[in-house]
Amino acid sequence: MTIEEMLGKVDHTQLKAFATWEDIRKLCDEAVKYHTASVCVPPSYVKRIHETYGEQINICTVVGFPLGYSATEAKLAETRKALEEGCGEIDMVVNIGDVKNGDFDKVETEIRTLKEACGEHVLKVIIETCYLTEEEKIALCRAVTNAGADYIKTSTGFGTGGAAKEDVELFRKHIGPDVKIKAAGGVSTLEDLEMFLRLGCDRVGTSRAVGLYRQKEHAE
Repeated sequence: MTIEEMLGKVDHTQLKAFATWEDIRKLCDEAVKYHTASVCVPPSYVKRIHETYGEQINICTVVGFPLGYSATEAKLAETRKALEEGCGEIDMVVNIGDVKNGDFDKVETEIRTLKEACGEHVLKVIIETCYLTEEEKIALCRAVTNAGADYIKTSTGFGTGGAAKEDVELFRKHIGPDVKIKAAGGVSTLEDLEMFLRLGCDRVGTSRAVGLYRQKEHAE
């Protein structure tokens, strides 16, 4: 896989709390130039990006981010607002407290509710693997599959750990055939990016891919 092909699988990400419009515009300009799969941005910038770039960019935003414990109604309102403002993809965080309490029916219902709101738009479900046991990860693979979400995603990038090879391999064994995998958090080298794609990830979330591409260009 060429580096250009790899960039086509990247959600080019800027989710820092202090991100300015200048930061977001730089991200979007890079996404247009390097043909990344999307930009993953704070909800507050979705409308402005859509008004500025139109159909040049696939906009992804986050819901219930990064802790996941807001009410389902709040996540639903966030989702509807983002879609209304031009967002194409939603990355939601599950309620990890519900996971720890073993209330997987509630988790599944929340995912299904947001997927119904998304309709044909893509819903990715962040399960934050760094806080979970293997049994919880497997149970969430089932919940994501049963609820009809499009992706299971490893991490927010704001937890105590990010994407791991072992988690992607576990996902592949336990998700349904219609669920794709997104790795995110700590993807900091081209080798990382290539590894996760070879493992079967359809998307990788990172803020570093374009910079790494430029380094490679300069090295050559």
